[in-house]
Amino acid sequence: MAVMASFPARAQDKAGDGIPVDVELVLAVDASRSMEAFEQKIQRDGYVAALRHPQVIKAILEGLHGRVAITYIEWAGFGSQRIIVPWTLVDSKEAAEKLAAELDQPVPPPQSRTSISGAIDFSAGLFDNSGFKGQRRIIDVSGDGPNNHGRSVTAARAAALDKGITINGLPLMTRGSLYGGWDVKDLDQYYGDCVIGGPGAFMIPVNSWEQFPEAVRRKLMLELAGDPAETFDADDPPVLKVQEKQDYDCMAGERVWQQRMRDWEWR
Repeated sequence: MAVMASFPARAQDKAGDGIPVDVELVLAVDASRSMEAFEQKIQRDGYVAALRHPQVIKAILEGLHGRVAITYIEWAGFGSQRIIVPWTLVDSKEAAEKLAAELDQPVPPPQSRTSISGAIDFSAGLFDNSGFKGQRRIIDVSGDGPNNHGRSVTAARAAALDKGITINGLPLMTRGSLYGGWDVKDLDQYYGDCVIGGPGAFMIPVNSWEQFPEAVRRKLMLELAGDPAETFDADDPPVLKVQEKQDYDCMAGERVWQQRMRDWEWR
């Protein structure tokens, strides 16, 4: 069941304009049926570990305000979004640990379909009553397939970008899923052309689950610090910026779904 109501802000300044933070970050994580139970567990564990990592905490504390606001949601088909951890102020190691502990819980059952557009629309709405005022507002979308439900992903992206929101991506090209027949080729190109956008937008493709924890840590450092001084190893997953040329068929996921439905009807 979708969570549609806005959570009250956990903190708010006396003027009622929201507490100033360096970043307001929505972590929007794929919980569709194509994500098997062990994969969902790897995702959760990756974010929990990243939030506890000294480099991530350092990136938070060294910002202009030394604090960020984070909320974690899981999404599947259109109207199927759930808030796992509502907006939370992270301004210390202890606050980061508390957020990680809230996230370190059993994973709910998966839901059907894949609506990246629904995830973006829902996430964009969360900024309206966050209780914070970020210098940057970011939606971070991770997923293992293209949009195949709800409105077009490019329409949702355009609406978010009009609000000054940046969308980053973590395309999961781990293959092997029982639902692999619903995928598109070159999911990283799909994310680059159809999903990510806005000032400084980037994505980090994940080609194996072994890469996931490091990809999440690296992604959070870039998002929270903006321009971190830390260097990364040559073997780390690459950071790919938003592409100027957009020639991928952004309705590819919908077309695959429609074709699979027609094939099923002929059986």
